[in-house]
Amino acid sequence: MLRSCASAPISIMHFTTHPSHLLLTVVIGTILFLTGGALQHQHPDGGSCIPAERAALISFKKSVSIDRTHRLSSWHGRDCCRWRGIRCSNETGHVLKLHLRNEKRNLHADSGCDDDNALFGEISSSLLHLEQLEHIDFSGNCLLNIPSFLGSMKNLRYLNLSFIGSSNQVPPQLGNLSRLQYLDLSTKAIDPYPNKYSSDINWLKNLHLLQYLSLRGLDLSKISDWAQILNGIPSLRVIDLSHCSLYSANQSLPYVNLTKLEKVDLSWNNFYHEIASCWFWKATGLKYLDLNTHGFLGEFHDALENMTSLQMLDLSYSRDSNNTLAMKGNFKNLCNLEILDLSYNFNINGDINELVETFPQCTRDKLQELHLGGNNFTGTLANSIGRFTNLIILDLSENNLIGSIPPEIGYLSSLTTLYLGNNHLNGTIPTKIGALTNLISLDLSNNNLSGIITEEHFAGLVSLKILDLGSNNLKVVVDAHWLPPFSLQTAGFASCSTGPLFPAWLQLQLEITELDLSSNALIDKIPNFFWQTFSLATYIDISNNQLSGTLPADWSGMAFQMLNLSSNQLNGTIPQFPRDITILDMSRNSFLGPLPSIIEAPQLKILLMFSNQIGGSIPESFCTLKELLNLDLSSNVLEGEIPHCFEFKDIIFLQLGNNSLSGYFPAFLRTCTKLGFLDLGWNKFFGSLPDWIGEVEGLHFLRLNHNMFSGNIPIEITNLNHLQCLDLSNNNISGVIPWHLSNLTGMTKNNDFMELYYYADQSENETISTDEVNQFEDVLPIITKGQQLKYGRGLAYYMGIDLSGNSLTGEIPSDITSLDALINLNLSSNCLSGKMPSKIGAMQSMESLDLSKNKIFGEIPASLSNLTSLSSLNLSYNNLSGRIPTGRQLDTLNADNPSSMYIGNTGLCGPPLEKNCSGNNTFIHGNQRSNMQELYPMSFYLGLILGFVAGLWIVFCVLLFNKTWRISYFWLIDKLCDKVYVFVALRWARLSRNSAAK
Repeated sequence: MLRSCASAPISIMHFTTHPSHLLLTVVIGTILFLTGGALQHQHPDGGSCIPAERAALISFKKSVSIDRTHRLSSWHGRDCCRWRGIRCSNETGHVLKLHLRNEKRNLHADSGCDDDNALFGEISSSLLHLEQLEHIDFSGNCLLNIPSFLGSMKNLRYLNLSFIGSSNQVPPQLGNLSRLQYLDLSTKAIDPYPNKYSSDINWLKNLHLLQYLSLRGLDLSKISDWAQILNGIPSLRVIDLSHCSLYSANQSLPYVNLTKLEKVDLSWNNFYHEIASCWFWKATGLKYLDLNTHGFLGEFHDALENMTSLQMLDLSYSRDSNNTLAMKGNFKNLCNLEILDLSYNFNINGDINELVETFPQCTRDKLQELHLGGNNFTGTLANSIGRFTNLIILDLSENNLIGSIPPEIGYLSSLTTLYLGNNHLNGTIPTKIGALTNLISLDLSNNNLSGIITEEHFAGLVSLKILDLGSNNLKVVVDAHWLPPFSLQTAGFASCSTGPLFPAWLQLQLEITELDLSSNALIDKIPNFFWQTFSLATYIDISNNQLSGTLPADWSGMAFQMLNLSSNQLNGTIPQFPRDITILDMSRNSFLGPLPSIIEAPQLKILLMFSNQIGGSIPESFCTLKELLNLDLSSNVLEGEIPHCFEFKDIIFLQLGNNSLSGYFPAFLRTCTKLGFLDLGWNKFFGSLPDWIGEVEGLHFLRLNHNMFSGNIPIEITNLNHLQCLDLSNNNISGVIPWHLSNLTGMTKNNDFMELYYYADQSENETISTDEVNQFEDVLPIITKGQQLKYGRGLAYYMGIDLSGNSLTGEIPSDITSLDALINLNLSSNCLSGKMPSKIGAMQSMESLDLSKNKIFGEIPASLSNLTSLSSLNLSYNNLSGRIPTGRQLDTLNADNPSSMYIGNTGLCGPPLEKNCSGNNTFIHGNQRSNMQELYPMSFYLGLILGFVAGLWIVFCVLLFNKTWRISYFWLIDKLCDKVYVFVALRWARLSRNSAAK
């Protein structure tokens, strides 16, 4: 308007000599003036928004029920073209663009409905009044569904409805958008359960101008001809069908019409067939091909060689560890290749140098990212690393590489990421690694590296942010006043030696978010700067050192999410927990005093405070820990009752053993259906065990030993078919052992072992490892093999029943022999009677069997000799009888004093006892043995008499038939009689004289 008015005088001056021209100029100026005036009259506020379209937008705003981030707060006034997210045509005033993308979308959310930053509501049909609308972006919001009326907006060129939380079928009316060039209907699929589905995508054939298509996360499992449909859209440049539950890319296409196709993403699908037969190899103009998390097998030699335009190839993460994918000789024509990812394919193996030889020089000069981690490559790095002069990322982690790190590593000047962790590398780290000025991430952890790390190794690492040298035999030796050239975010020195004093150079690392100094032989007091310098860190592990000192008076505002202080010499009281803490391990220290209030730590999932001197009672504020999965307060001096307000419905580990806690069996445990490990042993609990204990179906380990529980063992306990360890020893429990022990299938060889150290937090869709907090490292005592043993990592595979030290009566249930995975069975010190189960030899895994100090009678079953794993046996002090069975394993038990296993059983005989059994290889039953003992004296005297009579008859017969012997015999008798007579007469006369003299 101003330009028109300003130009008028010039025109008049120019045409003064031409009256007709002057008249024309005046007319035009008048029209322009009137038009401007009219426009100003129509829009007194200076706006250019069309009223009908403004009304349509206001109607759309009303359909949005929640707008927490106030994105629509600017939608007021008459000029809708100035509203946030709206763009109008400068010429016509029509709304062309509606851009309400959730720019702050939570990437961990499955859809906009899981995000507080999203708009909530519906897509109003009032948008049909925006007749010239070309661009719609509602991505990342929660707008319920994809309405079919969108198919009537014929001018749309751009439509992005990704991650809007829709759960319905994609409307085929979208096929009416003939001008559409960009279509994104993707959603975050939680494999293998996509959110949206479509049974027909034939409508895509009508989108002849479509260049970008993303159906990521849609369930297309019912569509087999998807490749043929896409082949009918020659304008396509980008296809994203990842997470779509596709079963085959093995479609037969006579020709590929997709001559403009540059990028294909088919990752996370269910392809389990030969890779060479896939249709996309015919699209030789492809630049980016993403097939990660695949199931392909076989070779694709010729197919890959024709992909001369290929810049990125991702074949990482095979979904089947048995699939074999051959890679040799496939890269000779790929001179444009910049990114190659073959990581985690399991069966891609061989010498790393042989693979390198398959790359031509043009590829080596071009390649920027090489990801080969998580395979089975062998060989050394001597001839491979220096070949790729432009590498930015090199990942060879988790292979079987040997040898040393070559000094040539220092020549890769462009390198930003170097991952060599989890191999078998040895030797020292070359100092030339300090020349990598662009290096951002360096991971050499979990190798066999040794030697000293000096300041020279770090001299040029000015860009370094992530450093992990953990789990090597390295010693870091730097000057006490050394100023590092970098500012780390992650520092990993686990199992290295940075001590004995706490590293002073860490005081300057103010950006650290993750620090691991565990097992560093640090013998020092935690420095004053520690808590302030690392107050913004989220992961701290200084466990297994000899650090002393106390905790800060207030650390509630620190950013810790995972903090491991275990196995040190820390003392003092415990302050209020950090607000954001998720995993806290303070075990094996000398903390004392009461437990703090935990109201302000609502996200706590793992709390380990065992083996301290913490006293007092468990505060009721623990009831607020709704997220708690693992609580271990064992081996302290806690007392009193457990608060009854506990609502740990998701708790998996609860360990309160070895304290002085009291009260009845906690009633709140009835709702803890996920509870897998319960330890209340060595306390003062009393009362009977509840019948509902069988409802806690997730229990694998139940330890209630050394308490004062009484009553019977509830029969419902046999409903715990996942149970692996049952310890009720040393209580006052009476009654019989429940029958139907065969229901405890967790103690059989057909069970599924509990993954004791890993559990999933479904709310965050991530896995937490208790390996990080060392909970099960030789801390759980188990009475077995006649002694107390401490189980650590092998506890997940321990199977045992210990009911010793009670007042149980009745027989041992015969079906206990079906528990063939049982390792330890201890029923000693009870009042059990009856016989030993005859099929006890079926318990092939048994290592320790103790039935001592009961009233068991009868024979020891011969099948006992079948227990080839048995290393400890105690059957002493019972009423057993008969011959002790022998066997290769039984004969080796308790070599120092083997008879002690059977002492106190007077009826037993045979080795290793000194008492012999009658007969060979026969058993003598107890009642037969007593009858034979009564028969022994009678048999002796009868044999004596018969022998005497037989002897007399032999002498009589000889004298009768032999005259010489007869004369000699009688002469001998006469002579003997004479001698006896003389001896008696003389003895009598002597006695008579002596008597008379007195």
